[in-house]
Amino acid sequence: MQYRVLGNTGVRVSSICFGTMTFGREADRATSAAMFHKCRDAGVNFFDTANAYGTGLAEEILGSLIADCREDLVIATKGFFRVGPGINDWGSTRRHLTRAVEDSLRRLGTDRVDVYFLHDFDRRTPIEETLRVLDDLVRAGKILYPAASNFAAWQVAKALGISALHDWARFACIQPMYNLLKRQAEVELLPMAESESVGVVPYNPLGGGLLTGKFGRGKAPADARLSTDERYQSRYTLDYRDDVLEGFNAFADRHGVHPATLSVAWVANHPVVTSAIIGARNPEQLDATLAAGEFDMSPELRAELSALSPTPPPATDRSEEGRT
Repeated sequence: MQYRVLGNTGVRVSSICFGTMTFGREADRATSAAMFHKCRDAGVNFFDTANAYGTGLAEEILGSLIADCREDLVIATKGFFRVGPGINDWGSTRRHLTRAVEDSLRRLGTDRVDVYFLHDFDRRTPIEETLRVLDDLVRAGKILYPAASNFAAWQVAKALGISALHDWARFACIQPMYNLLKRQAEVELLPMAESESVGVVPYNPLGGGLLTGKFGRGKAPADARLSTDERYQSRYTLDYRDDVLEGFNAFADRHGVHPATLSVAWVANHPVVTSAIIGARNPEQLDATLAAGEFDMSPELRAELSALSPTPPPATDRSEEGRT
């Protein structure tokens, strides 16, 4: 397993992060425990969860598993989405985040969260209020590093500027969607993160399961998430999808590498990416994705893979000069 420094924190995390979205849902407690220990045996020290996963159950299960090895791990969780019936049981307000952090700490059985993500951008709450409460939580020792998930580059940049102006704790990392089929992060998020020394921990490296070798032109497993989840169907209804999958599956066959290993390694080995988040419903699904932590993805091999999918257009209209 490779280890990398998370942004400018000095904290070293595994190049593979395990996401616990399936804990308490597709994976019961015993299965969750088996996956956790398999990741630990592979050298994973970075685990990602959220209070919205199973309405807290994923945090609770993860908390029971980390009790005897807490000091060896970097634990990330999130707050923003609705976790209760009240009209204020969501968002990035001081009222909600202070309670959300306390609840997450209780479920995780820990005195602090290493990385705390805002799970989405709150358009109804002034960002100054949100950043101030995150700084207060850092000063109280309840979270160590604030972070942002699903933010646009301008939203992160604005937050970094405000934090610098007031000497508040800044975002240490971001969590965008990124895979061979969805490369929008390359346009502004990844260059911004490199410029500002912000860590990058992408989710969905398998493209909702599309990049596992199970999907292709006219081929889709009936029990796959993409076959049953409308969100994923909407997210990955792309006019170039089947062409990319056909080329990608053939590439994997030609090189004798499992498609899931290739897709995770492609994400994890982007020069700006710190750690790629993987997930699973059972321990067997982890074999190929954990292998990405040891896979030697050369720049040439990554470039060859990248050529299989459309490169997103640049952030400005001056593309004719070839500048980035």
